[in-house]
Order: sequence, then C-alpha cells, then structure tokens
Amino acid sequence: MSATELRTTTYRAAVVRTPGTPDAVEVVEVPLPEPGPGEARVRVAAASVNPVDLTTASGWFHERGLIDQPEHTGIGWDFAGTVAATGPDVDLAVGTRVAGLVTGFDRAVGTHAEYVLVPAVDLALVPDGLGLVEASTVPLNGLAAAQIVDLLGDAPAGGRLLVTGAAGAVGGYVTSLARYRGWHVTGLARTSDEEYVRGLGAEFTTAAEPGWDAVADCAGLQDEGLGLVRDGGRYVGVRPGGEPAAERGISVAAVSVQAEGARLAELLARTATGELPARVHAVVPLDRAADAYRSAGESGVRGRWVLTP
Repeated sequence: MSATELRTTTYRAAVVRTPGTPDAVEVVEVPLPEPGPGEARVRVAAASVNPVDLTTASGWFHERGLIDQPEHTGIGWDFAGTVAATGPDVDLAVGTRVAGLVTGFDRAVGTHAEYVLVPAVDLALVPDGLGLVEASTVPLNGLAAAQIVDLLGDAPAGGRLLVTGAAGAVGGYVTSLARYRGWHVTGLARTSDEEYVRGLGAEFTTAAEPGWDAVADCAGLQDEGLGLVRDGGRYVGVRPGGEPAAERGISVAAVSVQAEGARLAELLARTATGELPARVHAVVPLDRAADAYRSAGESGVRGRWVLTP
C-alpha cells in the first residue's frame, strides 16, 4: 500500500496562495472529500498544465474579481486516473480508468492533485491502448475544440475556414475536427509548424489575407482575426466575454468550454486510434508543479507538461 493510500483524511493538491509571484504554485494538504449522490472520487494519475492554469497563477482572474478564495485557489482543469470511490447512483467500478474536466476559476482545489471529486456523468472511460498520461491532455483542449466546431456549424458549399494558432493544443484539434463538418481548413502557424499542420489534413499558411468564410481564432488575435473574415462570415474565438464587436454582418461567438462525458469519450476513442493527436511535452511529479508552471510558459512549447501525483 502506498503512502497516498495510507493518508485517508487528506490529500496533496497544487494551489495558488499568492498569485503573481514566482513561487505562486505550492503543494498543500487538503481534506479528502467523500463522494455524494452522482459523484465519483478519482485518484488522479496525470493532469496536464494548460494556459488557463498559468493565467490563474499570474493573478489575472483574481485582479478581475473572478476568483474569491480566502486561503488558496485550486488549479488544473483536466485529468485522467482511476475511480477510487463512488456515491449513490453511480455505476462505475473502483479501478475503472477515466478522464474528465473540471471547469471554473473560483475553487479551492483543482485537478493538479492526488484526487478529484466530480459528477460521474462528466467522466469518460479511457479506452484500452491509450495511456493515462496521454488521455489527460485531451479533455480541456479536445472539448474546447469540439465546441468551437459546434459554434462554427456546417460549412457552406466550398466553405473556407482559417484556424489561427493551428499548431497549438486547441487549434490542432479544431484543424482536425472541422473538416468533418465540411470545412476546407487552412492552418495559420509559424513556419516550423508546417509539417505538423499539413499532417492534420489542412492547408498551411504563415500569413493570411482577408476573405475567409470563417475564422476559428484559437490564437486569440481578436480584432485582427475578425478582420480576416469576409462580410457575413463567422468568427469564433476563445475568450468568452471578450469577443470583438460584431461588424459587417459577421456572426461572432466565443467558446466557454463545458464538461461533456459522452463527447469526451468520442474524443478519447479517436485519440486512441491516432486520428487525433495526443501531445505530451514532459511528465513531472506533482511536487515539481511550480517548475512545470514556469517551464510551460516558455515560448515554443507545443505539447503539454503533465503532472503525476
């Protein structure tokens, strides 16, 4: 029996106590929750570090009044692991391999921890052949991309879609998924990413002219991205509440990612077959969470840093 299993009343979690400082991320002990009706407690095997986590650690959400935690703020959105305990009305066996997503900024604990408590309906089974480290990189970015494609909708005849940041985590998924809705996809990225973007089945460019039927602005270009859309076209961004103002008859929307267990199961299955990419940059223990956060913010990192408790 491991030391983790021996600690029955507390568990370790990475949190932000003093946002905006070099050592904002620290590991603390927090009470171990018991699952209630419809809930499962998952022992986390891997949890990826995403840009939203870096933004939380920087204090950006705190400064805007979106986080009000008296002691510390939880970090981490997606995870993969095994079911450790379940509440009433949950049909999941202990030991089942699952992945999931926890949304929201204002919480005391997140997924960068030894355990996470979630609604069982938000969980998806991790298929055989897909490792838990790889699976942990799918929920946030994969679901965000799938929901962006939902907002884009079906392509008009010959519809041309530009994906900004096409080599990034969300952009790569959008580039892969949008063609199933009839879009002719071109990825906008740096020259060094051309092989990767073309490998997703898209055209490639390092500079785009206006006139696209739609733009999926995964790079957050905002007004610049909107300017690339033709009159009456579609723009979908990644900053809910911060979308550029609509103009020229353009439909403007932004994704606010939601947990979807059934949709996530589909994405994991497609990742297991190699149809969708799973990009892991490095794997480090939870105790080195602060190091992972500092390194994840470096320019040019394409895969995810993954924490393992």
